[in-house]
Amino acid sequence: MSQNITFETELKNLLKSGKVIFGSKKTLKKLKLGKVKAIIVASTLKGDIMNDIIHYAKVSSIPIYKYPGSGWDLGTLAGKPFMISTIGVEDPGNSRILDIAKLVS
Repeated sequence: MSQNITFETELKNLLKSGKVIFGSKKTLKKLKLGKVKAIIVASTLKGDIMNDIIHYAKVSSIPIYKYPGSGWDLGTLAGKPFMISTIGVEDPGNSRILDIAKLVS
């Protein structure tokens, strides 16, 4: 019996049971300290911050999930009334978001 894992349901599980960081600057800071297990990035994040996140994630072997929607879409999916460009996963809780991030990256 195989279960179909979707990113949306696992993100909701992550937000309920895990520990996350919202925002690219905070996520980048925790990434440099080695306290992040995975990173979710909106497709609208561009420039130096995106390059820095990719660089430090590769150095630390941390998976990155590139969400195909915008920051507004990611914010709405996370249940927030604002744009979210980056989510850092400190503790996945009961979700299988790390499995999804590893499959994609």
